Amino acid sequence: MPMPRSSVEDTGLPLPEPAPLFLEHRVLKSLLGAWALAACSAQETAAVEEHLGECGSCADEALRLRGAVGLLHPPESLDLDPTLRTRVLEGCLDRRPARIPVPEWATPYDAEAARLDALLQDIGDAEWHAPVRLRWFEGDGPVSRRTTVAGVIAHLLSVDGLVGIALGLEDPLGGTTAEKTEAEGAAASAPTPSQRTEAYWRASHFPPTRAVRAPWREQSHHIVRTVSFAGGGSGRLAVSYGGFALPLSDSLLDRAFECWVHAGDIADAVDYPYEPPAPRHLHRMIDLAARMLPVSLAERRRAGLSAPAPRRLVAAGAPGRSLRLEIEGSGGGEWLIPLDSPASVASAEHEVAHVALDGVEFCRLAAGHVSPEEAAAGQVGDREAIRDVLFAAASLSRM
Repeated sequence: MPMPRSSVEDTGLPLPEPAPLFLEHRVLKSLLGAWALAACSAQETAAVEEHLGECGSCADEALRLRGAVGLLHPPESLDLDPTLRTRVLEGCLDRRPARIPVPEWATPYDAEAARLDALLQDIGDAEWHAPVRLRWFEGDGPVSRRTTVAGVIAHLLSVDGLVGIALGLEDPLGGTTAEKTEAEGAAASAPTPSQRTEAYWRASHFPPTRAVRAPWREQSHHIVRTVSFAGGGSGRLAVSYGGFALPLSDSLLDRAFECWVHAGDIADAVDYPYEPPAPRHLHRMIDLAARMLPVSLAERRRAGLSAPAPRRLVAAGAPGRSLRLEIEGSGGGEWLIPLDSPASVASAEHEVAHVALDGVEFCRLAAGHVSPEEAAAGQVGDREAIRDVLFAAASLSRM
């Protein structure tokens, strides 16, 4: 029996070069699709590429196939650019302006509702029951409430309904809230956001599921459509939140802010990346919070939670002590906050303190997601005034 022959690899000699392929034109043309997909062998690839240098028609076909293959490649990331919707809409509107445009003050709410809806579309059925802890600030301490992703959307549906009611739309809660507020001795015509949310949660026979997404999305569409048809003048319409009221233009900014904040709560619960709003929208939200600070500061004084106003009263419309609020980063700016009373006028000549905060950090403070003591702020001037303003910012938050 002859001994087995040794392989070329065992001899240490160089491997022989593969013999070149000599293929007909029709065979090489049939290989162009596989070549474009990088599915040919090394010999076939060499033969096709050598042929492409000699045959113009095959070279043109190979170029077209390579371009088509580029369209078949999956994107690098499954997460869409958060500015994609804005860029697409701006491109469309530049070519053909909307017949009935959305008022400028309503665009932040429209954008944030659309971003949240895109996030909800990506999560699975089980993630709708992921635990979420709603956080806000009351008095001098943090408060929280445990719910689920679906419960957060039910909360937004309930509170956005206050805007819908002011616009003459149907209340998504029906008579549930009125019955609940009457039982608690509150005014049925002016329930607070927390009363509406608690009433909705208690009236549900089963915990909210992903089915709550459809009515929330439909309501947000109706709100944007209604204010668009009503025109810019509707922004002065008052929206009641029970204990206070806001003009419709400010109310939609408030709802845009809440939509972003709670979208972040949901994203954290399902481990999903979520970016801040567009800078121009973020600036509007920060501006609303800055304009509400004097009222929040006055309410805390009346409740005995802040230092009392100075003995020297400032007449309405007269300049008084002021704090300069500097917001850094995208969407930032500077605001002078009157300290003595909401009716006084902020003045740079009467500036007693200066606070600098990052824009997103300030929004987290106003949302009750970070305490005033933990807010990373640059502080110069009257420490007591700075403390009062930071606590007033945290007191803007609610469930």
